[in-house]
Amino acid sequence: MVVKKRQAGESGGRPIPEVRFRAPSSVPAGVEVLTLATLRGNACAGSLSAPHRPDFHHLLVLDRGVLPLMVDFASYRLLPGEWLWVRPGQVHRWDELAGAEGLLVLFEAGFPDPATSAAARLDDPFGPTVLRPAEPVRIAARRALDHLDHEFRSLRDGSPLPLETHLAVLRHLLAALVLRLAPPAEEVVTCDSPDTYLRFRAAVERGFARTRRVEDYARELGYAPRTLSRATLAAAGVGAKEFIDRRVVLEARRLLAHSDHSAARIAGLLGFGDAANFGKFFQQRTGSSPLAFRHTSRGEDPAGQVRDSPRAAP
Repeated sequence: MVVKKRQAGESGGRPIPEVRFRAPSSVPAGVEVLTLATLRGNACAGSLSAPHRPDFHHLLVLDRGVLPLMVDFASYRLLPGEWLWVRPGQVHRWDELAGAEGLLVLFEAGFPDPATSAAARLDDPFGPTVLRPAEPVRIAARRALDHLDHEFRSLRDGSPLPLETHLAVLRHLLAALVLRLAPPAEEVVTCDSPDTYLRFRAAVERGFARTRRVEDYARELGYAPRTLSRATLAAAGVGAKEFIDRRVVLEARRLLAHSDHSAARIAGLLGFGDAANFGKFFQQRTGSSPLAFRHTSRGEDPAGQVRDSPRAAP
């Protein structure tokens, strides 16, 4: 079960709600396993087709049907046999759940043990959204998921075993699942300087709201700016400056859609001197002004009025 919390606004409108994890009362754990049919039955009318921002992982395998959805303002069309992984903090929306069937795992970032989180890179904000595992991995992952589902239902249905025993087993089974689906370390970065890129990527995640200068990251990490650009181009397909800017744009989109912060407030949160500089930066990289993007992401017309359709493209 999940609970939504709307943030207090500064300028009216309908901010995208945060969704916080709340375990069912009968299963006091940091993980929940449910079918898409159960999700549809538990949801309030219209809530699933509206953008929302969970603070926990969604891991889903689709068994039947087609599942269109949006994650961080990119559209996907999940097919049977494919896995979906939505990570904490990502904005997502179920476009059409009718006719789709699958098994969904919800889990808090802190539920897996630290070793599993590190090995499966659960805190990687650049992890893939749609997974198409090879046949041996697909079979092993599905077995792990089925075992996890069985253990969860056992706890939910009143097993006589102690809660601590169930939690330990759930944690181990979840570890087996996410480790099966995590890409091998050698596939995460395919370039001559993987360590350089990975260190740069982590530094950007820590500091993108503080600086957008490649030179600052090069100084922090002990590399020449050109070295960072070469490594980033080889690994991510874009130069270091473009990589930084894309991360800033993603956070700007999240803040514009998710909060009612003014443009000046968002500019400050992202390290811009004023709203004008932020607006110019955003317009150049998205083709839209911050205000226009906010209205579009919320299904509003330019005057801020809600359109009839709740599924306006973000």
